[in-house]
Amino acid sequence: MDDDIPADETYNPWTIVNAVFRELADAGLHPVLGAAGDPSEAAAALLVALGIRPSTHGDVRPLQDAKNELAELRQAMFGDS
Repeated sequence: MDDDIPADETYNPWTIVNAVFRELADAGLHPVLGAAGDPSEAAAALLVALGIRPSTHGDVRPLQDAKNELAELRQAMFGDS
């Protein structure tokens, strides 16, 4: 491995979104993301535009949705136990 080549870095996608929004706000602009609800799609589009591949790693919403669906299936199959 060449010491001059940096290792792959990872970033929390929301850190990138926050940095972009701070820059826009500092420039006197008023960025809005997800004003109509969940901002994840708009945030993902912003990251893609910046050449960053967004990931749901660290986003607990898909996990919580899966848990809720499993609870509903258990209820339907086994009742109140």
